Amino acid sequence: MGVEPDPGHALLDLYEEALPQVYGYLLARCRRRALAEDLTAETFLAAVEAVRRAPPPRLTVAWLVGVARNKLVDHWRRAEREERGLRLVGSSWHDGFEDPWDERLDALLAREVLAALGPHHQAVLTLRYLDGLPVPEIAECLGRTVHATEALLVRARRSFRSAYDERKEDPDA
Repeated sequence: MGVEPDPGHALLDLYEEALPQVYGYLLARCRRRALAEDLTAETFLAAVEAVRRAPPPRLTVAWLVGVARNKLVDHWRRAEREERGLRLVGSSWHDGFEDPWDERLDALLAREVLAALGPHHQAVLTLRYLDGLPVPEIAECLGRTVHATEALLVRARRSFRSAYDERKEDPDA
């Protein structure tokens, strides 16, 4: 019976290849360098913890990006809890139909508007439209029911549209 390779060494070998991809994934979604750096560090610390467990996970860049996604979702959850503690958020209920909003968006303006939304809206819109996850997977990531996630997505889209239209009409807003 042969000696199993040390998964810690495998992680070190993967680090150089994975670091720019993990950091790039996070920066593209949160748009804040310091936050992306912190979350990248948290991702690799979580990977170190994971390789110490038996059996260690199969180490790939895709696995590390998945860990990074979870770290970003955790960040948004924390930020949402903090924001919720500071103010009450009025909730509205959708009326049962999807509003097709197929207008071409200005990408820079859309990123600015997304960054200005609350963390819970950022999370659900990013997971849905940037990561392309279906609602049930988003619900699982956010620790919500599918129904609550659908309602959150409707409110997030409404907030985004309103803020986008407002910024488009008055770019100095």
